[in-house]
Amino acid sequence: MNDSEQSFVSSVLTRIEELRSLSQIDILTDWRMYLGGAAIDADPSQWDLASFNEKGQITWERGRQEIWLAQKLVIPVDLHGYPVASLSCRLAFTWWAELAQVFVDGELVQEGDLFDHSPRVLLMSAAVPGTSLDLRLRLVSPGHDIGALMRSRLVYESSDPTNPEPGWLADELAVMVKQVASFNPSRLGEMGEMIDLIDYDLLMVDSQKFIRHVLEIKQQLKLMFDGGEDLPTPPCGYPSQEGISVKTIQLLGHAHLDMAWLWEVAETWEVAERTFRSSLKLQQLFPDLTFCHSTPALYEWMEIHQPELFTGICQQIAAGKWEVVGGMWIEPDLNLISGESIARQIIYGQAYNRSRFGAITKVAWLPDTFGFCGQLPQLLKQGGIDYFVTQKFLWNDTNQFPHQLFWWEAPDGSRVLSLMSSPIGEGIDPLKLIDYACKWQTATGIDDSLYLFGVGDHGGGPTRDMLELADRWSQSDVFPELKFTTAVKYLDQLANRADSQLLPVWKDELYLEFHRGCFTTHADQKRSNRQCEDLLYQAELWSSIACILNQQPYSAELKLQIETAWKQTLFNQFHDIIPGTAIEPVYVTANEGWENVERVTTQIISDALGEISDRIIIPDPPTVGAIPLVIFNALNWERNEVIKYPLDPTDLAWTIFDADGQVLPSQSSTEH
Repeated sequence: MNDSEQSFVSSVLTRIEELRSLSQIDILTDWRMYLGGAAIDADPSQWDLASFNEKGQITWERGRQEIWLAQKLVIPVDLHGYPVASLSCRLAFTWWAELAQVFVDGELVQEGDLFDHSPRVLLMSAAVPGTSLDLRLRLVSPGHDIGALMRSRLVYESSDPTNPEPGWLADELAVMVKQVASFNPSRLGEMGEMIDLIDYDLLMVDSQKFIRHVLEIKQQLKLMFDGGEDLPTPPCGYPSQEGISVKTIQLLGHAHLDMAWLWEVAETWEVAERTFRSSLKLQQLFPDLTFCHSTPALYEWMEIHQPELFTGICQQIAAGKWEVVGGMWIEPDLNLISGESIARQIIYGQAYNRSRFGAITKVAWLPDTFGFCGQLPQLLKQGGIDYFVTQKFLWNDTNQFPHQLFWWEAPDGSRVLSLMSSPIGEGIDPLKLIDYACKWQTATGIDDSLYLFGVGDHGGGPTRDMLELADRWSQSDVFPELKFTTAVKYLDQLANRADSQLLPVWKDELYLEFHRGCFTTHADQKRSNRQCEDLLYQAELWSSIACILNQQPYSAELKLQIETAWKQTLFNQFHDIIPGTAIEPVYVTANEGWENVERVTTQIISDALGEISDRIIIPDPPTVGAIPLVIFNALNWERNEVIKYPLDPTDLAWTIFDADGQVLPSQSSTEH
């Protein structure tokens, strides 16, 4: 769309907001505010009215500062003439707070955090005009940022799809406007003219007659815009356009969970358990729900510490309702770690998936990693992975990444089909769904998109309200078909298209234009990672040689020690640990892990070198009393280096000979 078309769309949506206001009302300006701790039964009549910043938000200081907000809500007879009796009544919030608690008449009814930031709280299943409700919010600002309450809206909804409320009809009209603006902008004027025909005077006569009137206008619009001109060819060599409206949106429940970030690792296990239990419970209530989660490290923890929960997950996996994605031990940083570490992430992740779930995963699921090295497709393909999914390049701060769907090719020619997914951490908002689907279809020419939904970063996943909204919107005659899927099913569908080979090819690293500074923070973590990678390599090299010399296989104990050390290293390579973006306590735990890996591998190396040394035949000494020295080279090529060796400081008259008895240049020093 050009600027004038965008301006016109904005004006049409403003007119639609008038319709929405008949069953929804903004109550953000009605809060009274108390900074600091307050008792739940405190009298807010003496509190000040909340103040607002230039964006119209209630804000307060960072650093886990507490604020209380309160207001008395009286259910009205109507909103601008539309009766609300018997409609369900919900509070819709958006906040930015480390902790948020919602109290109704003194009872805690909802709790959330930075990531569960846009809940809808049911106040009454059937509104009774005149009912008075005492509403209170307790909000705690993040440690790293100011706190904010950005949205506070009262929403009245009908449970009968044949008798929709104005807000529902407003959303349906907005969905239609978005599709026309995306696929047929030349006809926006006609749409605006039709929406201007809404006769609000009918409300004063008969509210039900008014609803029927709006439904008639909606149906006329639907007839007008079902069909029309073809879209121009999508950019960047994508397939030809299939239609001018979004046909299907496929849904996949998701809960991104950082192994550590603004919380410590110990909290991650608790959050994962809550998230998984919640998802299993919702699948009992909503049998169509499919849910995906990555991270074999989490599944292993559940297997050990919550075996009954793990059994339930395995049952849903077998039923095709729970999808294991990821293909790596965790979701690692992929700029800092070595090629061997990437290979081990895949090896250990896929080995666990095969042994516990009966199959490896075909999807590299990395929605939040801070960029990707150019050789990754080769390693993924060698690990049995065909697909790569991220959404991180939506964050680019300078250049928009040019592709939504493409082949990513490594220097050796290996390719993986790559998808820039919808944003993570989103709910079921019809306008966000249709906006993403229209952008997807405009860019790719494919009228079938994949949408991820569920609270994320700190876990959470789908909520009951999200699933109820999905059920409701599946009944709309102007909304795309909604159906649940898995990532593999959807990606297989894309890969099997006849024109899939026409997709653009990316032959480079995937560089994120964001988070740049994190790769220069916590240098100690980068150093520890590189040391542990080197020690693990040497531990395996020398112990393997020792086993060959002794004509014995690895012992079970040695194998377990090395695997455990590798998994600890892989865990610390998580994309919010090794880059240095987590809170300070995370690094106390990380350092314990590095130290343990160093201790275990150093002992393995020492034991192996001792066994190898015992097998070496030492030549006759060049002089009486000579002490044999064995130098080990862990690399695959000859090296010339200065070797330091501690000697008796009281006697510096030493001479160094090689195995042939030739004197080697040496120098004694008392410096440490």
